[in-house]
Amino acid sequence: MKVLEKQAKTVDEAVKLALDELRVSRDEVEVDVLEEGNKGILGFLSKSAKVRVTVKPRPEEIAVNFLKGLLNFIDSNAEIKSSLEDDILKLEIESKDAGILIGKHGSNLDALQYLTSLVVNKNCKDFVRVVLDAENYREKREDTLERLAVKMAEKVKETQKSIVLEPMYPNERRIIHTALQKDRRVTTKSIGKEPYRRIVISLR
Repeated sequence: MKVLEKQAKTVDEAVKLALDELRVSRDEVEVDVLEEGNKGILGFLSKSAKVRVTVKPRPEEIAVNFLKGLLNFIDSNAEIKSSLEDDILKLEIESKDAGILIGKHGSNLDALQYLTSLVVNKNCKDFVRVVLDAENYREKREDTLERLAVKMAEKVKETQKSIVLEPMYPNERRIIHTALQKDRRVTTKSIGKEPYRRIVISLR
């Protein structure tokens, strides 16, 4: 975290000096006015304004530092890659213990993503959507669920009986719904309460 103190005739001038030296914009920093400064009387006893300017940590820095702190207990050698685009922060964890990080059906990964999102958005002015992945699990899981959706839909058509899937997290149910929304012969709906909410696939 970069911190810089500057003095000038006015607070605004002192802040500008700090911004120029740090090469950042005003909305990227926090400003503490240490001394307001004054012009004095007829130029005598004048006092300079003094400010402390602190560069706000970027969402990527907040997320990576938080995750590294957690991962030290699991795999201190884990690497985290981050990218921020259109207020979507993507984080990819590379670890020899990826299976532990992912958990059953991604439960641990979802928990880590939720906690990271809380920490990031607590320290950011604008909302940032956090997407956390490990060993490309998200894409693999999405492919698995899409194949499951198609397979179960075909079974419903063959047997003409509804099928109730196992409990899933909201993001996983969304994948099932999306995969079958263009199928004119079946329909999907969610039943039950979290965390045991399930999808029912039925004939239209």
